[in-house]
Amino acid sequence: MINKATSFTIGKVTGVHGLNGNLKIWSFADSVDTFCPGTSVLLKSEEGQGKTFTILQALPHKKGVILSLEGVDSRNLAEDLIGKEILIDRDQLSEPEEDTWYWQDLLGMDVFDNQKGFIGKITDIFPTGANDVLVVTDVTNEDQETLVPMNKHFVESVDIEKKTMLTTLPEDY
Repeated sequence: MINKATSFTIGKVTGVHGLNGNLKIWSFADSVDTFCPGTSVLLKSEEGQGKTFTILQALPHKKGVILSLEGVDSRNLAEDLIGKEILIDRDQLSEPEEDTWYWQDLLGMDVFDNQKGFIGKITDIFPTGANDVLVVTDVTNEDQETLVPMNKHFVESVDIEKKTMLTTLPEDY
């Protein structure tokens, strides 16, 4: 059973592959190894309860993953899962390497800058070719966003327990 309170979204079903129930996945994980055979995952829509499946096989495919799930053995069954998010329990994930974090741990974090003080909360993260970019939204003016590259030149420290991040942004930033 997947605990929604301690689960991470690791991907989304974007389509089907072939006739045997294989799913095309847009992976939010750095490695296909996150989709380890034998791992339980929850597939759910944003408003739904979802259903738990066991991963049978995961193969890298273009910019995503081809996923085979126990009990999904036909194209029709697979098509019913298109658009569903894939969640995994936190305890099934390995600890991230030093100076790397799971996006879900960073979302909602308070961001302070050495010069400007509190600049907002992390509301979104998106990947770029060089590094991920944090979207920091001002809590008093939601139209005010600061984009912070997740780079050691800008991010000085991250405290997961306190849910805070310290940045050093250029003066004119």
